[in-house]
Amino acid sequence: MNTKKIISAASALFAASVLLSGCSAVSNGDNAASEVSKPTEIKSIGLMVQDMSNPFFTAMDKEAKVQAEKIGAKLNVQDAQLDLATQDNQISSFIEQQVDLIIVSAVDESGLQPAIERAKAAGIIVVAVDTPAKGADAVVMTDGVQAGELSCSYLAEQLGGEGNILIVDGTPIQTITDRIKGCKSALEKDYPGIKVVGQQSSKNDRATGLSVTTDMLTANKDVQGIFGMNDPSALGAALAVEQAGRTSEIIVTGIDGSPEGVDELKRAGSPFVGTSTQNPGEMVKQAVAYAQKVAKGETPEESTILIPSVMVTRDNVNEYKGW
Repeated sequence: MNTKKIISAASALFAASVLLSGCSAVSNGDNAASEVSKPTEIKSIGLMVQDMSNPFFTAMDKEAKVQAEKIGAKLNVQDAQLDLATQDNQISSFIEQQVDLIIVSAVDESGLQPAIERAKAAGIIVVAVDTPAKGADAVVMTDGVQAGELSCSYLAEQLGGEGNILIVDGTPIQTITDRIKGCKSALEKDYPGIKVVGQQSSKNDRATGLSVTTDMLTANKDVQGIFGMNDPSALGAALAVEQAGRTSEIIVTGIDGSPEGVDELKRAGSPFVGTSTQNPGEMVKQAVAYAQKVAKGETPEESTILIPSVMVTRDNVNEYKGW
């Protein structure tokens, strides 16, 4: 081998060794990040909600204060106002503050994953509530399938097992798709005489619940019932029924057990006749309980915790505790 070839081979070997040592350094850094220990005590909690103007999330805030005081932890509550970038920044702030637990109701199930992974690498326990968030240690949410089954079964029973219904759907996140799945499963299994003749998606609020229901009622004259996948959309549907002058012909059910839903159940003459419940306060309570188990070195049996739903109607609304 001539001198030039020897020098070239030596240079290549040196470059390869540098590259390998560099890769080893990166790998060791990753391992160090992944090996950051979890807290041994929950002394600080960061709660992130989607939209504090929604009573669902103010109920979470209320329970978070109760739980923080109970365990002697500091609490920092942040409102994303339905903005993903804001939630990303909020997680970064919580990492800087070195909180022990982040409880998050994610605006987007997948979009927060990089930020959540950063938090976990910093040793923070992350629990998603209300809706799954990829990367979170656990999720606490309503049993959406059960809630959908309860609401649509009650609707079908009130119709005597016969008739045409509309479904006011929502944004394509798991909590909502589970409710629709539960509704359709119940109808298919137990109420073959009920037919879904229209289905459109709202933006999970009363205004779009009103508009899509108005459109469906125009296109489908023969309708006896409507299922709204949450209370705001169902209440919008109820308003559409009233505006169409069809209150005596059509009944509506929803999901949430919200304060507004309760008020509507108590309003004489409303087409809104039932709502299967969610329990936002219980979600936060269970999230804190999960984190405390982890802090004590325990390995919780379940990372998906489902909160049972119950049906609230005009018959039992006065016994319902609400949010």
